[in-house]
Amino acid sequence: MSGFEGSYLGANDKISPRAVMECKICWTPYDPEEGDDTRQVLPGTPFMHLPDDWSCPNCDAPKEQFLVNHDPGSDAMAEAAVLSAKTSALVTDFTEVWHAKMRDVPIVNKLLHVQAVGWRMHEGRPLGVLISPWFMNLIQLPAEGEDWNDLMAGSKEIIRFPSGDYEFICNTREQTGGYKACSLFSPMGDFKSQASAVEVAEAVMVALFQEEHRAETDRSADIRAAREEEIAAVEAAEAEAQAAEEDKVDIPEAPTRRQVISAGMASTEAE
Repeated sequence: MSGFEGSYLGANDKISPRAVMECKICWTPYDPEEGDDTRQVLPGTPFMHLPDDWSCPNCDAPKEQFLVNHDPGSDAMAEAAVLSAKTSALVTDFTEVWHAKMRDVPIVNKLLHVQAVGWRMHEGRPLGVLISPWFMNLIQLPAEGEDWNDLMAGSKEIIRFPSGDYEFICNTREQTGGYKACSLFSPMGDFKSQASAVEVAEAVMVALFQEEHRAETDRSADIRAAREEEIAAVEAAEAEAQAAEEDKVDIPEAPTRRQVISAGMASTEAE
């Protein structure tokens, strides 16, 4: 038994589309990969999508009286729930920054809004792209049980991916907690729509795990130099806009070198 104990009782949020169910009266299984020939239910139909009047093909017990036999998608559901909670807090946090401090800063792109894109677990930690009107960053958050609140803001760390080594800047925020950020684009003036920014972010998350990009992206010295230029530009932007200390890593005043990880797609999509 996995997922939950007892009868199904319509608890769709407790099972994944891949859940294999079984009748608690006669133990007849329903496997979504096989469907149900007796009711002309096609293979690939999840249990929760069966008609309301569907019943056990062997004993006519209603679907509410089925139990979980096993659920291959339960781990994915748990992972998705964790990612949803983490990214929701991140988006809420930076949306507040946008409305409170950044809306009138000249470098922002008001065609864009804060959005989390392409998030997944990597080595037990949430990883994905955060888009905002003033930056696009690759973000890593702590794993469950890890406490990154003692990270030193502005400290640097090289993190290795299949495509190469990337320099991340550590930071902490009251709502988000500790996180690590690798700048992809800043400012965001070249993006003409949210859709184009999302498309590039999705491409980044694919390219990040492709080994063929390693020779092009494994240039730590270039990354460090670019980040030092960004930090200097941030300080100038903050002096002009009276932005908060926590935004200094993400708000360079001048365009930065675009990471090779975008594989040239940024210039294509932005035009």
